[in-house]
Amino acid sequence: MPNSQIRIYTQKEQGEEWLRRYRGCLPAFVCVLGFTETCLIPGISAAGRTPEDRKYTACADAEFLYYGPEHKPQYPLPPLAAGASPVLISRAVFESLKIPVNLFNAGLPHPPAVPLINLGGASAKCLSGGAAMEITTVHHLFKQGLLWGERLAANMQQSYVIFGECVVGGTTTALAILTALGIDAAGKVNSSHPICNHGQKWALVQAGLEKIMGGSEQDEIFQSQIMTSDPLKIVAAVGDPMQVVVAGMAIAASRSCGVMLAGGTQMLAVYALMSAIAQAYALSWQPEAVVIGTTRWVAEDPTGATVDLALSLEKGNLIQSGRTPPLLATGLSFADSRYPQLRAYEQGFVKEGMGAGAACIAAHLSQNWQQDKLLAAIESQLERLSTAFH
Repeated sequence: MPNSQIRIYTQKEQGEEWLRRYRGCLPAFVCVLGFTETCLIPGISAAGRTPEDRKYTACADAEFLYYGPEHKPQYPLPPLAAGASPVLISRAVFESLKIPVNLFNAGLPHPPAVPLINLGGASAKCLSGGAAMEITTVHHLFKQGLLWGERLAANMQQSYVIFGECVVGGTTTALAILTALGIDAAGKVNSSHPICNHGQKWALVQAGLEKIMGGSEQDEIFQSQIMTSDPLKIVAAVGDPMQVVVAGMAIAASRSCGVMLAGGTQMLAVYALMSAIAQAYALSWQPEAVVIGTTRWVAEDPTGATVDLALSLEKGNLIQSGRTPPLLATGLSFADSRYPQLRAYEQGFVKEGMGAGAACIAAHLSQNWQQDKLLAAIESQLERLSTAFH
């Protein structure tokens, strides 16, 4: 392994080749913010203690990522049941390495108090209704994704772009997309809870898919053929606005630079969507330019099965060009942190978000940061945050 701080779980050779190619490069970071009313269901997510808190998680994360701990926020970071927001990790790296941050609003109920690009999308309804978004909105967001992916990649030809997300409840919409694409994902996704609420997620997904498949078994086969011939219809039925934007951005960017999809379950769903969309719409892209970057808390989550999920992408019945992307993770550990909010990650709380894992991989790759340097930078953010307004 060329860098013990980065672990490769799938497609080892392709992953090592990608890391060799971009060693010493400084990436750009893109974060796409979105919202699904799925996150308002009690107990579905731990990214914000109450459903009301969760309406503002993306706004708070975006503000902290952009301005840092000394800025008095319009939307403070929401209280969590345990742990600290993963945005502390991303901010620590991007601030130290001076990595440019580009924020996009794909569809939020409230606009964040930061400079960002509004893509003219809309929040998604709860996926259990089987009518999460208007198909016109999905098409619009996909076009915006392609356009911005090309623009962002234009200045990064010798480097790579990290695509991150903030969508509370997004692992549940990811499960829905993966399942609708014929991938066996039940029981394999992650969550912000220490023990994943698989039963709750699966019940919602089944409800949403039954609404679109509806009726008899014969109908079901016919319906699934319609859905699968157009993956954008799947997003409209049970997805969220971030997924289709990042899929478009990453398809376009992969043609001219490296792409790291920042996250676990949600980015595996985006990758599957990219394959299905590229196939359905005959779009060119470069799968070998794309890797997934996360934290080991996601990759090795004992209550999910992220590696197994990554390997399952090959078996999706809709994605003939089905392939498994390289799944990379930072070896970052908080076991020795002096802060209980960070040590909570080792108990399975929080795990990932806002590009945290990919940020650490970028620090290892570009500056050869080791565990001690990363931990110090992250603890410093937390310290600054706790003393900022006291």
